[in-house]
Amino acid sequence: MASSADRNIFLGKFVLFVLALVPFVLLGWETFNDQLGPNPVETLQRRTGIWTFNFLMLALSISPLRDISGLSWLVRFRRMIGLFAFFYGLLHLFSFVFFDHSLELAGILQDIRDRRFIAVGFLAWLLLLPLAATSSNWAIKLLGGRRWQVLQRLAYVVAVLGAVHYFWLSKGTALLWPIGYATVLAVLFGWRILKRARS
Repeated sequence: MASSADRNIFLGKFVLFVLALVPFVLLGWETFNDQLGPNPVETLQRRTGIWTFNFLMLALSISPLRDISGLSWLVRFRRMIGLFAFFYGLLHLFSFVFFDHSLELAGILQDIRDRRFIAVGFLAWLLLLPLAATSSNWAIKLLGGRRWQVLQRLAYVVAVLGAVHYFWLSKGTALLWPIGYATVLAVLFGWRILKRARS
Protein backbone atom coordinates (compact mmCIF):
# COMPACT_ATOMS: atom_id res chain seq x y z
CA MET A 1 0.00 0.00 0.00
CA ALA A 2 1.39 3.41 -1.02
CA SER A 3 2.48 5.72 1.77
CA SER A 4 1.18 9.25 2.22
CA ALA A 5 4.54 10.61 1.01
CA ASP A 6 4.36 8.51 -2.17
CA ARG A 7 0.83 9.69 -2.86
CA ASN A 8 1.93 13.31 -2.41
CA ILE A 9 4.83 12.81 -4.82
CA PHE A 10 2.50 11.20 -7.36
CA LEU A 11 0.07 14.11 -7.03
CA GLY A 12 2.92 16.59 -7.30
CA LYS A 13 4.17 14.92 -10.48
CA PHE A 14 0.68 14.96 -11.94
CA VAL A 15 0.31 18.70 -11.22
CA LEU A 16 3.79 19.36 -12.65
CA PHE A 17 2.95 17.38 -15.80
CA VAL A 18 -0.25 19.38 -16.36
CA LEU A 19 1.45 22.73 -15.72
CA ALA A 20 4.38 21.86 -17.98
CA LEU A 21 1.98 21.20 -20.84
CA VAL A 22 0.28 24.59 -20.50
CA PRO A 23 2.74 26.41 -22.84
CA PHE A 24 2.26 23.66 -25.44
CA VAL A 25 -1.53 23.86 -25.20
CA LEU A 26 -1.46 27.66 -25.45
CA LEU A 27 0.78 27.48 -28.52
CA GLY A 28 -1.58 24.97 -30.11
CA TRP A 29 -4.61 27.14 -29.34
CA GLU A 30 -2.94 30.29 -30.69
CA THR A 31 -1.79 28.43 -33.80
CA PHE A 32 -5.27 27.03 -34.45
CA ASN A 33 -6.84 30.47 -33.97
CA ASP A 34 -4.18 32.27 -36.03
CA GLN A 35 -2.99 34.38 -33.07
CA LEU A 36 0.79 33.98 -33.36
CA GLY A 37 1.26 37.43 -34.89
CA PRO A 38 2.59 38.54 -38.28
CA ASN A 39 5.43 36.00 -38.20
CA PRO A 40 3.96 32.82 -36.68
CA VAL A 41 7.02 30.64 -37.40
CA GLU A 42 9.32 33.06 -35.58
CA THR A 43 6.89 33.23 -32.65
CA LEU A 44 6.67 29.45 -32.49
CA GLN A 45 10.45 29.08 -32.56
CA ARG A 46 10.98 31.79 -29.94
CA ARG A 47 8.39 30.37 -27.53
CA THR A 48 9.56 26.76 -27.80
CA GLY A 49 13.18 27.87 -27.40
CA ILE A 50 12.38 29.91 -24.31
CA TRP A 51 10.51 27.05 -22.69
CA THR A 52 13.34 24.65 -23.47
CA PHE A 53 15.69 26.98 -21.62
CA ASN A 54 13.21 27.55 -18.77
CA PHE A 55 12.87 23.84 -18.04
CA LEU A 56 16.60 23.25 -18.40
CA MET A 57 17.40 26.00 -15.91
CA LEU A 58 14.72 24.71 -13.54
CA ALA A 59 16.21 21.20 -13.71
CA LEU A 60 19.66 22.60 -12.90
CA SER A 61 18.17 24.53 -9.97
CA ILE A 62 16.78 21.45 -8.23
CA SER A 63 19.98 20.49 -6.40
CA PRO A 64 20.67 24.01 -5.04
CA LEU A 65 17.03 24.35 -3.98
CA ARG A 66 17.20 20.98 -2.24
CA ASP A 67 20.39 21.89 -0.37
CA ILE A 68 19.10 25.32 0.65
CA SER A 69 15.62 24.18 1.69
CA GLY A 70 16.45 20.70 2.95
CA LEU A 71 13.56 19.33 0.87
CA SER A 72 15.16 16.17 -0.51
CA TRP A 73 11.96 15.14 -2.32
CA LEU A 74 12.54 17.92 -4.89
CA VAL A 75 15.01 15.63 -6.66
CA ARG A 76 12.17 13.31 -7.59
CA PHE A 77 10.79 15.97 -9.94
CA ARG A 78 14.05 16.66 -11.78
CA ARG A 79 13.70 13.85 -14.31
CA MET A 80 10.29 15.02 -15.50
CA ILE A 81 11.48 18.62 -15.70
CA GLY A 82 14.50 17.55 -17.76
CA LEU A 83 12.31 15.52 -20.11
CA PHE A 84 10.08 18.54 -20.66
CA ALA A 85 13.21 20.54 -21.55
CA PHE A 86 13.89 17.89 -24.20
CA PHE A 87 10.25 17.93 -25.34
CA TYR A 88 10.21 21.67 -25.95
CA GLY A 89 13.69 21.45 -27.48
CA LEU A 90 12.34 18.86 -29.89
CA LEU A 91 9.45 21.17 -30.81
CA HIS A 92 12.00 23.97 -31.30
CA LEU A 93 14.02 21.78 -33.66
CA PHE A 94 10.94 20.61 -35.54
CA SER A 95 9.78 24.18 -36.11
CA PHE A 96 13.15 24.90 -37.73
CA VAL A 97 13.30 21.69 -39.77
CA PHE A 98 9.67 21.64 -40.94
CA PHE A 99 8.57 25.27 -41.15
CA ASP A 100 11.83 26.93 -42.15
CA HIS A 101 13.16 24.23 -44.46
CA SER A 102 10.31 21.80 -45.23
CA LEU A 103 12.65 18.89 -44.40
CA GLU A 104 15.12 19.86 -47.16
CA LEU A 105 18.41 18.50 -45.86
CA ALA A 106 20.63 20.70 -48.06
CA GLY A 107 19.03 23.90 -46.77
CA ILE A 108 19.18 22.70 -43.16
CA LEU A 109 22.89 21.85 -43.40
CA GLN A 110 23.66 25.14 -45.12
CA ASP A 111 21.88 27.09 -42.40
CA ILE A 112 23.81 25.20 -39.72
CA ARG A 113 27.07 25.94 -41.56
CA ASP A 114 26.41 29.60 -42.31
CA ARG A 115 24.62 30.83 -39.18
CA ARG A 116 26.57 30.37 -36.00
CA PHE A 117 23.62 30.70 -33.62
CA ILE A 118 21.90 27.82 -35.42
CA ALA A 119 25.05 25.70 -35.27
CA VAL A 120 25.37 26.26 -31.52
CA GLY A 121 21.68 25.60 -30.95
CA PHE A 122 21.83 22.39 -32.97
CA LEU A 123 24.86 21.21 -30.99
CA ALA A 124 22.99 21.94 -27.74
CA TRP A 125 20.08 19.79 -28.90
CA LEU A 126 22.41 16.94 -29.90
CA LEU A 127 23.91 16.97 -26.39
CA LEU A 128 20.44 17.06 -24.86
CA LEU A 129 19.54 13.88 -26.74
CA PRO A 130 21.71 11.45 -24.69
CA LEU A 131 20.46 13.07 -21.47
CA ALA A 132 16.87 12.30 -22.43
CA ALA A 133 17.78 8.83 -23.71
CA THR A 134 19.40 7.86 -20.39
CA SER A 135 16.72 9.27 -18.09
CA SER A 136 15.15 5.90 -17.24
CA ASN A 137 16.00 3.66 -14.27
CA TRP A 138 17.04 0.99 -16.75
CA ALA A 139 19.62 3.32 -18.32
CA ILE A 140 20.98 4.28 -14.89
CA LYS A 141 21.48 0.60 -14.01
CA LEU A 142 23.08 -0.09 -17.39
CA LEU A 143 25.55 2.79 -17.16
CA GLY A 144 26.16 2.58 -13.45
CA GLY A 145 25.39 5.43 -11.09
CA ARG A 146 28.81 7.08 -11.32
CA ARG A 147 29.02 7.14 -15.13
CA TRP A 148 25.40 8.26 -15.33
CA GLN A 149 26.12 11.22 -13.03
CA VAL A 150 29.12 12.22 -15.16
CA LEU A 151 26.92 12.09 -18.27
CA GLN A 152 24.30 14.26 -16.59
CA ARG A 153 26.85 17.06 -16.26
CA LEU A 154 26.32 17.59 -19.97
CA ALA A 155 23.24 19.53 -18.87
CA TYR A 156 25.53 22.41 -17.90
CA VAL A 157 27.22 22.32 -21.30
CA VAL A 158 23.80 22.34 -22.96
CA ALA A 159 22.78 25.32 -20.83
CA VAL A 160 25.91 27.28 -21.78
CA LEU A 161 25.37 26.53 -25.47
CA GLY A 162 21.72 27.51 -25.10
CA ALA A 163 22.71 30.82 -23.51
CA VAL A 164 25.15 31.52 -26.36
CA HIS A 165 22.49 30.54 -28.92
CA TYR A 166 19.99 32.92 -27.32
CA PHE A 167 22.51 35.75 -27.05
CA TRP A 168 23.65 35.50 -30.68
CA LEU A 169 20.14 35.54 -32.12
CA SER A 170 18.99 38.49 -29.97
CA LYS A 171 19.43 42.15 -30.83
CA GLY A 172 19.17 45.52 -29.10
CA THR A 173 17.08 45.67 -25.95
CA ALA A 174 16.15 42.02 -26.45
CA LEU A 175 19.64 41.21 -25.12
CA LEU A 176 18.38 41.80 -21.57
CA TRP A 177 16.70 38.40 -21.49
CA PRO A 178 19.70 36.30 -22.58
CA ILE A 179 21.89 38.29 -20.19
CA GLY A 180 19.43 37.52 -17.40
CA TYR A 181 19.50 33.81 -18.20
CA ALA A 182 23.30 33.87 -18.38
CA THR A 183 23.41 35.52 -14.94
CA VAL A 184 21.23 32.80 -13.41
CA LEU A 185 23.41 30.17 -15.07
CA ALA A 186 26.54 31.81 -13.65
CA VAL A 187 25.00 31.66 -10.16
CA LEU A 188 24.25 27.95 -10.63
CA PHE A 189 27.83 27.34 -11.75
CA GLY A 190 29.11 29.29 -8.76
CA TRP A 191 27.03 27.19 -6.39
CA ARG A 192 28.35 23.97 -7.93
CA ILE A 193 31.97 25.15 -7.69
CA LEU A 194 31.53 26.15 -4.03
CA LYS A 195 29.91 22.82 -3.21
CA ARG A 196 32.78 20.88 -4.76
CA ALA A 197 35.32 23.06 -2.98
CA ARG A 198 33.68 22.35 0.39
CA SER A 199 33.41 18.59 -0.15
